[in-house]
Amino acid sequence: MSVGALPTRQVRNKPVHRLPAASRDTTCLPPFPIFRRRGGGSGSQRPPRRGYALAHPDLASASKTLCASLNPPPQERLLLCVRMAKILVIDESQHRAVEICTGLIKAGHQVAAVLPSALELIARIEEIKPDIILIETESPSRDTLEHLGVMNQTMPRPVVIFSQTGDSEAIRTAVKAGVAAYVVDGFDSSRLRSVIDVAVARFEEHQALKTALARASRQLSERKVIDKAKGILMKSRGMDEGAAYAALRKLAMERSTPLAQVAANLIDTARLIL
Repeated sequence: MSVGALPTRQVRNKPVHRLPAASRDTTCLPPFPIFRRRGGGSGSQRPPRRGYALAHPDLASASKTLCASLNPPPQERLLLCVRMAKILVIDESQHRAVEICTGLIKAGHQVAAVLPSALELIARIEEIKPDIILIETESPSRDTLEHLGVMNQTMPRPVVIFSQTGDSEAIRTAVKAGVAAYVVDGFDSSRLRSVIDVAVARFEEHQALKTALARASRQLSERKVIDKAKGILMKSRGMDEGAAYAALRKLAMERSTPLAQVAANLIDTARLIL
């Protein structure tokens, strides 16, 4: 069997192509799941599970065409998997969503889902677990930026906004909400890959700075607690600073407890006794 030929199985008289087991999850996965607003549309067809709706025909067609044309040989699929990112697209316009999803597939990414708004962003992120959030809008609304701010505090992810307007106040608010890249003049597929790369790099750098700042702040707080505990021992036991620190460290080792926790316990006990 040639490399390009894939085994098929019959499902209700329709051939379904299956990738080999070693590379079954290495390409884009059409059709895209699209979340629609509640109460929209009716029909006799059974609704999909977990609130998913069938993809727009244009999206499904574009996905299948691109997957067929961009399907790499087996030796290159592992490399594609390494750099593929699951991207959640938010756009109230399905026409623009088609263009965005097409550009993302060409750039080697996977479209996790398409949402019409950011109103249920937190719940959808918990369910889909995307790597990147991409938003295309005329101008980000206050509700959208507020939801992004909450997401940045609880489950931060790189966020890219393509906007038609360059209002400085909206840009500042978006950056405060955790947006890694704010692109004015709308979506441009030719620069999509570079925009996402920059957004991911800025996000990782920002997260590293936040982690370093939190670590330094925690260490400073622990040092203050330890110094206060040493002062209590020096005053109540007549120890010098070195002996007081050695006593705290010995107690921490005996109890297999962090030194800062032992110091905090000593301070709490001293408040009750002294």
